Amino acid sequence: MITLQGNKGFKDCDGVSRRNLLRIGGLGLGAFGLPAILKSKESGAKQNKSIVWLWLGGGATHVETFDPKPNAPAEFRSTVGTTDTNVPGIQLGGLFERLSKVTDKLAIVRSFAHRNSGHGGGTHWLMTGYDNRQIDNGGLPHRPSIGSIVTRTTGTNANNGTPRYIRLGGISSDGPAFLGPAYAPFDPSGEAKKNLQLKIQMDRLNNRRSLLNKLDNYRREIDLTGLMEGLDKFEKQAFSTILGDSTKAFDLKLEDPKVKESYGSGLGDQLLLARRLCEAGSGFVTIHYGGWDMHSNIEKSLKGRVPQLDRAVAAFIEDVHQRGLQDDILLVITGEFGRTPRINKNAGRDHWSSLSTLALSGGGLNMGQIIGESSKNAEVPSTKPITPQDLMATIFKHFNIDEKLQYIDKGGRPVYMIEDGTPIPELG
Repeated sequence: MITLQGNKGFKDCDGVSRRNLLRIGGLGLGAFGLPAILKSKESGAKQNKSIVWLWLGGGATHVETFDPKPNAPAEFRSTVGTTDTNVPGIQLGGLFERLSKVTDKLAIVRSFAHRNSGHGGGTHWLMTGYDNRQIDNGGLPHRPSIGSIVTRTTGTNANNGTPRYIRLGGISSDGPAFLGPAYAPFDPSGEAKKNLQLKIQMDRLNNRRSLLNKLDNYRREIDLTGLMEGLDKFEKQAFSTILGDSTKAFDLKLEDPKVKESYGSGLGDQLLLARRLCEAGSGFVTIHYGGWDMHSNIEKSLKGRVPQLDRAVAAFIEDVHQRGLQDDILLVITGEFGRTPRINKNAGRDHWSSLSTLALSGGGLNMGQIIGESSKNAEVPSTKPITPQDLMATIFKHFNIDEKLQYIDKGGRPVYMIEDGTPIPELG
């Protein structure tokens, strides 16, 4: 029997605390009762796990990256050829010189697909697990992003003040939707970057409002819902970040110069920063590396984008393994969709959601394999399609989050975060 005790919360014979009740997902006793509370308690979402989500904005070609089809007719196969890897039988696109040497630490999915070829719609589906046909016509996201869900479930801050959800370059539909602004990604750029470097006298620390006033411009950049409680929580995240030890994680000058050199600049700096943030306690870091909407002259365009990606990702994978973090950090590489299998009249490829790019590394999962297969010309999956919700369920499993997790939407109804996805079985 549970006894409510005013502001002191409640307790029962199983030791369920008020804090555990609050972690259920806002459902409350009236919605599901004690079984839901106990289920939430048993799920034990893990805070020592992290996701680095590398977003290839614009829709990276699946053919020239991870499914080159060397035996297909010329108008279908990779325009940049193929490269053999350190895993017998696995080939990558011809520009992945460094990544081919760490393919034993990759799992490449060749049957990843959905059904929305709009930039906004495809992004919403990948970031949230759900389609939204209104996004490309000015609509707003109606589901929370995976990053926001993970943050809502595992907590907004690590013990040292590091935000759990950090955005390194914006991606549409990466926000909290009905979960509220407390679970929006923290963006360490612009005014927020200045705030991370504040130099203030100790006596001013007693005046929280004086410090928070310096965050006003940053708060205005956040997609606010008008929920003051959520705003207050977001303020506290920023406040804790500034005063905690996490500011050191944002400073690449503190990194070993040899390690920094191995990553390279640009995307390399972002991936190195992501690794540092994960070590500091961040649970979900997104990176946007765009420029993949290659409707014409795709061969030339790829030669301008792939080398930086190849170097940075290979360095990240090697670095994570050298530090023994390969079980805790899961790298996800994807974009909103793939590209048309047949080269168009402008020597490019157009939007194609029937097959999309997806590769993973780390997370303690089974690496060095191809998962699923595509048709002979890389048009559609020839095996059971792996969906965005399957990827979402795989991420939930990484954090030990219950696949039946529910939260209350704006209409006051409990809704499942995942409805039909299951973890990708080959990953273990």
